[in-house]
Amino acid sequence: MAGEASGDLLGSSLMAAISERISEVEFVGVGGQTMIAHGLRSLASIDNFAVNGFVDPLLRIGSLYRLLRRLIRELSSMDVVVGVDFNVFNLFLERGIRKRGIPTAHYVSPSVYAWRRGRVKRIGNAVDVIMTLFPFETKVYDDRGIRAVFVGHPTADKHDPAEDKSTLMVKARTANGWASESLMLCLMPGSRGSEIGFHFEIFLEAARIFQERIEKRKLEVLVAARHPEVHRRWREMSGDFPSLNVEITDVEATQVLAASDVALVKSGTSTLEAMLMKTPMVVAYRIGALTAKIVRSMMFIDHVALPNILANKMLVPEFLQDDASPQNLATALIEQLNRNDTTLTDEFASLHRSLKQNAADRAAETVLSLVESS
Repeated sequence: MAGEASGDLLGSSLMAAISERISEVEFVGVGGQTMIAHGLRSLASIDNFAVNGFVDPLLRIGSLYRLLRRLIRELSSMDVVVGVDFNVFNLFLERGIRKRGIPTAHYVSPSVYAWRRGRVKRIGNAVDVIMTLFPFETKVYDDRGIRAVFVGHPTADKHDPAEDKSTLMVKARTANGWASESLMLCLMPGSRGSEIGFHFEIFLEAARIFQERIEKRKLEVLVAARHPEVHRRWREMSGDFPSLNVEITDVEATQVLAASDVALVKSGTSTLEAMLMKTPMVVAYRIGALTAKIVRSMMFIDHVALPNILANKMLVPEFLQDDASPQNLATALIEQLNRNDTTLTDEFASLHRSLKQNAADRAAETVLSLVESS
C-alpha cells in the first residue's frame, strides 16, 4: 500500500526484489504507475490520497474512512500486507489488518527518533516489523520490544561511495551542459509553500552576499525545481535579485548537487542527497516562532541535518530560526568552500557505505520472513 509518488518507487523496487525470490506471487493493493507496471492489481487510485494541508483531509475524512474500511476487508485474505511510508493512513490500515491475523510490515519509519515518541506504541500495535532506512532508528523500537530491521537507504544504493567529488562534478556538469570553469552554488530551500516563504528570500540574499565575497570568480546559482508551479514561483522571486545569475532547473536534485561546489540546503532529505554527492553544505531551517517552540519541546536529538545525526557530531554547520540569517549563511558557505582537506568527503563516503545495504533485497527478505513464520 503506497499513497504517494515516493512510496510508489519504493514499493516497486520491493515488488521486484520479492519477484526474484518467488516465481508465483500476486501483488494486490494501492500504488502508482510504477507499481502497476511491476504487476500490481490496484484496488483504488493513488490519486485518492492526494490531499494537502490541514483542511483538505478534514473535508475528505468520510471518503478516506470508507476507503480504509474497504481496503481492510479486501486485503484480509493476503499472506502479508506492507504499508510503504504514508504513515498515518497506512498505520490505521495495518492495525485493522493485523487484528484479523494477517502479518503486517511497515517500510520507512516515521521520525520517532527525533520527536513524538508516543507514536512508537501505536506503531507496535499496527505492525509485526518496521523496516528503517537509517541504522540509528532501530534502537527506539528495540527498547520497546518491537521488531525493527535496518534495511538501508534506497538512494544510497543508486550511487557509488568510492566516486570522488571531482569525478561526480565533471560527470554532472558534462551531462547537463553546465560550464566546467564556473563556481556553482546550489540552493535547496524546499518546495512546500511555507518552506518557500521562510527560506527562499533568505537563501537568495545569502547567495548575493556570498557572491560579493568571492570577488572575481563567476558564480552560477542552481535551484532544482521539477514541479511547474514551484518552478514558476521561484522564478518570480529570484527576479528580485537581478545581480545573481540564477538557473531554476528541472534536472534531478542529486545531479544539481553533484555539479555544485557548495550547497545551501533546507534541513531534510536534501541534506542526505548532498552528502551522497559529497557536496560541502550549509544547512538551515526556519518555521513559525510558535511552531518552533512547540517542536523544540518535543525533540530528542541535538542535530537536524541527517549527516550530523548519522555521524552523531557536527559534520556540517546548521543554522535554525533567527540564526539562519543571510550573513551567517554566507559566512558559513565561504568557510565550506575554502576547506582544503578531504576530511569531510571521507566522512561522507563512510556514511554512504553504511547506508548502502541493497535496501530492496533486505526489505524483501524481511517481508518474506513474515510469510514463513506465519
